[in-house]
Amino acid sequence: MDEGVEEVSGTAVAAARDLRVLFSRLRRRLKEASATEDLTAPQTSVLARLVKDGPSSASVLAGAERVRPQSMATTLAALESHGLIARAPDPEDGRRQVVTLTPAGRERAEGVRATRDEWLARAFQDRYTDGERATITEALRLLDRLTQP
Repeated sequence: MDEGVEEVSGTAVAAARDLRVLFSRLRRRLKEASATEDLTAPQTSVLARLVKDGPSSASVLAGAERVRPQSMATTLAALESHGLIARAPDPEDGRRQVVTLTPAGRERAEGVRATRDEWLARAFQDRYTDGERATITEALRLLDRLTQP
């Protein structure tokens, strides 16, 4: 091993693995909590991305969602048929279309987010004591360091 390069401890490796698994499970549970019968998970994800990032093109959405352009086209067609998005020519590049949320799409996306937030708050209330919630809050503050440059 190179001098000056510190080996990663076993506890760090285990913590990283456990955290990744936990976040995957939590993401799945949040999706289940807000699942609707008429929208798929990819459709719901695109609505959430449009709320967060604003209007976008199909190619940018496909890249952000890590799907093929053909898959994104199918997702957008379904959202458009539900009246949740609108498409218009890009004023800067007429060959491209800009995808925006309709008022119904914004309402739907915000409802999904509210449902997820409500499920998570209720789970914290029902499954943890005040002291445990304080410990979790402190752990989240510490974990936030992972997101800092």
